[in-house]
Amino acid sequence: MSATFIYNPVKYLLLVMLAGMLMSFGPMKNAVDTPPDLPVIRKLLVTALESKKTTDSLYNSLGEIKERSALINAYMGTLEALKAKHAWNPYNKFKYLNDCEKTFKSAVTADPHNIEIRFMRFSIEHNVPKFLGYNKNLVVDRLEMVKQIDAKYYASADKVLVKTIIKFMLESKRCTADEQKRLHQHLAAL
Repeated sequence: MSATFIYNPVKYLLLVMLAGMLMSFGPMKNAVDTPPDLPVIRKLLVTALESKKTTDSLYNSLGEIKERSALINAYMGTLEALKAKHAWNPYNKFKYLNDCEKTFKSAVTADPHNIEIRFMRFSIEHNVPKFLGYNKNLVVDRLEMVKQIDAKYYASADKVLVKTIIKFMLESKRCTADEQKRLHQHLAAL
Protein backbone atom coordinates (compact mmCIF):
# COMPACT_ATOMS: atom_id res chain seq x y z
CA MET A 1 0.00 0.00 0.00
CA SER A 2 1.55 3.31 -1.00
CA ALA A 3 0.69 6.71 0.36
CA THR A 4 -0.29 9.33 -2.17
CA PHE A 5 0.94 12.83 -1.58
CA ILE A 6 -1.42 15.52 -2.77
CA TYR A 7 0.17 18.92 -3.12
CA ASN A 8 -1.95 21.58 -1.50
CA PRO A 9 -0.46 25.06 -2.09
CA VAL A 10 -2.39 26.66 0.78
CA LYS A 11 -1.23 24.09 3.33
CA TYR A 12 2.31 24.29 1.96
CA LEU A 13 2.33 28.09 2.22
CA LEU A 14 1.00 27.97 5.79
CA LEU A 15 3.62 25.39 6.73
CA VAL A 16 6.42 27.49 5.23
CA MET A 17 5.14 30.62 7.00
CA LEU A 18 4.91 28.82 10.37
CA ALA A 19 8.40 27.36 9.96
CA GLY A 20 9.73 30.80 9.05
CA MET A 21 8.12 32.37 12.09
CA LEU A 22 9.51 29.74 14.42
CA MET A 23 12.99 29.97 12.93
CA SER A 24 13.05 33.77 12.88
CA PHE A 25 13.46 33.88 16.64
CA GLY A 26 14.81 30.40 17.14
CA PRO A 27 18.24 30.10 18.68
CA MET A 28 18.75 26.70 17.09
CA LYS A 29 20.26 28.16 13.94
CA ASN A 30 22.24 31.13 15.18
CA ALA A 31 22.00 31.71 18.93
CA VAL A 32 25.05 33.95 19.11
CA ASP A 33 24.39 36.36 16.26
CA THR A 34 20.63 36.74 16.08
CA PRO A 35 18.65 38.14 18.99
CA PRO A 36 15.16 36.69 19.43
CA ASP A 37 12.41 38.53 17.55
CA LEU A 38 10.24 39.94 20.36
CA PRO A 39 7.15 40.71 18.24
CA VAL A 40 7.13 37.10 17.00
CA ILE A 41 7.60 35.76 20.53
CA ARG A 42 4.74 37.95 21.76
CA LYS A 43 2.39 36.66 19.05
CA LEU A 44 3.35 33.05 19.71
CA LEU A 45 2.85 33.60 23.44
CA VAL A 46 -0.75 34.65 22.79
CA THR A 47 -1.25 31.39 20.88
CA ALA A 48 0.50 29.47 23.67
CA LEU A 49 -2.18 30.59 26.13
CA GLU A 50 -4.49 27.97 24.64
CA SER A 51 -2.03 25.65 22.89
CA LYS A 52 0.16 23.16 24.74
CA LYS A 53 2.02 22.43 21.50
CA THR A 54 2.94 26.09 20.96
CA THR A 55 3.88 26.42 24.64
CA ASP A 56 6.24 23.44 24.43
CA SER A 57 7.75 24.54 21.11
CA LEU A 58 8.41 28.10 22.27
CA TYR A 59 9.71 26.89 25.64
CA ASN A 60 12.17 24.53 23.94
CA SER A 61 13.30 27.17 21.44
CA LEU A 62 13.90 29.87 24.04
CA GLY A 63 15.50 27.31 26.33
CA GLU A 64 18.24 26.80 23.76
CA ILE A 65 19.41 30.41 24.05
CA LYS A 66 22.72 30.23 25.87
CA GLU A 67 22.85 33.73 27.38
CA ARG A 68 19.30 34.87 27.97
CA SER A 69 18.43 38.46 28.74
CA ALA A 70 16.19 39.27 31.69
CA LEU A 71 13.29 39.73 29.28
CA ILE A 72 13.81 36.33 27.66
CA ASN A 73 14.01 34.81 31.16
CA ALA A 74 10.65 36.45 31.89
CA TYR A 75 9.22 34.85 28.76
CA MET A 76 10.60 31.52 29.99
CA GLY A 77 8.86 32.15 33.33
CA THR A 78 5.61 32.88 31.52
CA LEU A 79 5.98 29.69 29.51
CA GLU A 80 6.63 27.75 32.72
CA ALA A 81 3.33 29.11 34.05
CA LEU A 82 1.64 28.02 30.82
CA LYS A 83 3.21 24.58 31.11
CA ALA A 84 1.64 24.42 34.58
CA LYS A 85 -1.71 25.43 33.09
CA HIS A 86 -1.50 22.77 30.39
CA ALA A 87 -0.18 19.99 32.69
CA TRP A 88 -2.70 17.46 33.97
CA ASN A 89 -0.49 16.06 36.76
CA PRO A 90 -0.77 18.15 39.99
CA TYR A 91 2.90 17.50 40.82
CA ASN A 92 3.97 18.93 37.46
CA LYS A 93 1.65 21.91 37.89
CA PHE A 94 3.33 22.83 41.18
CA LYS A 95 6.80 22.12 39.81
CA TYR A 96 6.26 24.47 36.86
CA LEU A 97 4.73 27.16 39.10
CA ASN A 98 7.74 26.95 41.43
CA ASP A 99 10.09 27.16 38.44
CA CYS A 100 8.10 30.14 37.17
CA GLU A 101 8.45 31.94 40.49
CA LYS A 102 12.24 31.39 40.55
CA THR A 103 12.65 32.44 36.93
CA PHE A 104 10.71 35.66 37.48
CA LYS A 105 12.69 36.46 40.61
CA SER A 106 15.87 36.21 38.53
CA ALA A 107 14.41 38.28 35.67
CA VAL A 108 13.15 41.06 37.95
CA THR A 109 16.45 41.16 39.85
CA ALA A 110 18.33 41.53 36.56
CA ASP A 111 16.03 44.26 35.16
CA PRO A 112 13.79 45.63 37.93
CA HIS A 113 12.36 48.54 35.93
CA ASN A 114 11.30 46.60 32.83
CA ILE A 115 7.56 47.08 32.50
CA GLU A 116 7.11 44.03 30.27
CA ILE A 117 8.76 41.73 32.81
CA ARG A 118 6.63 43.18 35.61
CA PHE A 119 3.49 42.86 33.47
CA MET A 120 4.08 39.19 32.73
CA ARG A 121 4.58 38.36 36.40
CA PHE A 122 1.61 40.53 37.43
CA SER A 123 -0.71 38.87 34.90
CA ILE A 124 0.34 35.39 36.00
CA GLU A 125 -0.06 36.15 39.71
CA HIS A 126 -3.41 37.80 39.01
CA ASN A 127 -4.69 34.65 37.27
CA VAL A 128 -3.27 31.95 39.56
CA PRO A 129 -5.78 30.99 42.27
CA LYS A 130 -5.05 32.97 45.44
CA PHE A 131 -5.04 29.92 47.73
CA LEU A 132 -1.90 28.64 45.98
CA GLY A 133 0.09 31.56 47.37
CA TYR A 134 1.63 32.68 44.08
CA ASN A 135 0.53 36.29 44.42
CA LYS A 136 3.25 37.82 46.59
CA ASN A 137 4.35 40.42 44.05
CA LEU A 138 1.06 41.86 42.83
CA VAL A 139 1.35 45.13 44.74
CA VAL A 140 5.04 45.76 44.07
CA ASP A 141 4.61 44.94 40.37
CA ARG A 142 1.54 47.15 40.09
CA LEU A 143 3.37 50.05 41.73
CA GLU A 144 6.40 49.62 39.47
CA MET A 145 4.28 49.43 36.32
CA VAL A 146 2.33 52.56 37.25
CA LYS A 147 5.62 54.32 38.02
CA GLN A 148 7.07 53.34 34.62
CA ILE A 149 3.89 54.35 32.79
CA ASP A 150 3.89 57.71 34.59
CA ALA A 151 7.54 58.20 33.56
CA LYS A 152 6.76 56.97 30.02
CA TYR A 153 9.59 54.45 30.34
CA TYR A 154 8.44 51.41 28.41
CA ALA A 155 11.79 49.63 27.81
CA SER A 156 11.29 47.22 24.89
CA ALA A 157 7.49 47.41 25.03
CA ASP A 158 5.89 48.96 21.96
CA LYS A 159 2.81 51.19 21.97
CA VAL A 160 0.42 48.27 21.41
CA LEU A 161 1.89 46.35 24.34
CA VAL A 162 1.75 49.41 26.62
CA LYS A 163 -1.95 49.82 25.77
CA THR A 164 -2.49 46.14 26.54
CA ILE A 165 -0.69 46.53 29.87
CA ILE A 166 -2.78 49.56 30.84
CA LYS A 167 -6.05 47.89 29.84
CA PHE A 168 -5.15 44.72 31.75
CA MET A 169 -4.29 46.73 34.85
CA LEU A 170 -7.59 48.60 34.66
CA GLU A 171 -9.58 45.40 34.11
CA SER A 172 -7.77 43.62 36.95
CA LYS A 173 -9.47 45.91 39.48
CA ARG A 174 -6.23 45.91 41.49
CA CYS A 175 -5.41 49.61 41.05
CA THR A 176 -6.35 52.43 43.38
CA ALA A 177 -8.81 55.10 42.22
CA ASP A 178 -5.91 57.54 41.67
CA GLU A 179 -3.95 54.96 39.68
CA GLN A 180 -7.02 54.17 37.57
CA LYS A 181 -7.48 57.86 36.79
CA ARG A 182 -3.83 58.24 35.74
CA LEU A 183 -3.92 55.04 33.69
CA HIS A 184 -7.04 56.23 31.84
CA GLN A 185 -5.21 59.49 31.06
CA HIS A 186 -2.17 57.62 29.75
CA LEU A 187 -4.35 55.32 27.68
CA ALA A 188 -6.12 58.30 26.10
CA ALA A 189 -2.76 59.90 25.29
CA LEU A 190 -1.39 56.82 23.49
